[in-house]
Amino acid sequence: MSSATESKNLNVILDVKVDLSVRIGSCMLPMRDVVELGEGTVLQLDQLASEPVGLYVNDKLIARGEVVVVEENFGIKITQIVGESA
Repeated sequence: MSSATESKNLNVILDVKVDLSVRIGSCMLPMRDVVELGEGTVLQLDQLASEPVGLYVNDKLIARGEVVVVEENFGIKITQIVGESA
């Protein structure tokens, strides 16, 4: 296949929207604790603050990175693309 054809085929999907999410950790709780969650509740996650967070596209891990603050908004600085060396 020529590179022009590959480029044209890729252009067809470039505007498709995907779900992008960042996961900073998780925890398991019994349902009795979940129903008691309220404003101000703090949950301890299973990830250290110094560990990289995961960047997911449609629930597939694609990268890891560090949480940053950009003009009062959270962001992620990508430090590793999954499948490539860091």
